[in-house]
Amino acid sequence: LGVNGLLPRFPVTGPVGRNQTERPNGKGNVRSGRTTAEDPSVARKKEGYVDSFGPRRPNHKRTGPTDDTHTVRTRGGNKKYRALRLDCGNFSWASEHCTRKTRIIDVVYNASNNELVRTKTLVKNAIVMIDATPFRQWYESHYALPLGRKKGAKLADIEGGALVKKRSKKLEKKIKERQKVAKVDPLLEEQFMTGRVKACISSRPGQCGRCDGYILEGKELEFYTKKIKSKKGK
Repeated sequence: LGVNGLLPRFPVTGPVGRNQTERPNGKGNVRSGRTTAEDPSVARKKEGYVDSFGPRRPNHKRTGPTDDTHTVRTRGGNKKYRALRLDCGNFSWASEHCTRKTRIIDVVYNASNNELVRTKTLVKNAIVMIDATPFRQWYESHYALPLGRKKGAKLADIEGGALVKKRSKKLEKKIKERQKVAKVDPLLEEQFMTGRVKACISSRPGQCGRCDGYILEGKELEFYTKKIKSKKGK
């Protein structure tokens, strides 16, 4: 029997006393009881990374026709925006200083895990295929030159005759100066022929809720093109 002839609330290992009782502790140190059988005030919010509540499941952002973003409360009452499904984003064409919102078509390469390619998961540094139409329209209006068009295509039939429309003398002079430096990477121009270009995601969709990135060019484009071909050949 315990103190005053009563049974103790919990098993004890030593002499029975008020401060010698032990409470079962199955929730880790965060919510452990005190020796006085008093419930402590918890000075933190529940989150998946706390060991007491088990590991947090990974969140996979997938390509899809809807834009689904959830708000997550973080430390200090701040917010994170967790994208669950995205189908578009802002991508920049660095060599031309041009950024356009465009559609994400497919995930083609991920250096960390092939499973993320199979499930079309959007993560930082993933290589995706995006729609090239907004960038082609900008290039043709800025330089008045065709990009990614078949040989022999009539300029009057391209984008409703945008390349042959009448312009002022001042604008014509400006466009001719631009055309002197209008050079596109041959590998990139081949992609414009198909209507799709490879791009790399530079944002973190699971943290900021956006899927932004940049178009691959130069040696980086050559590197990832070889990687994708070697994986397809296996």
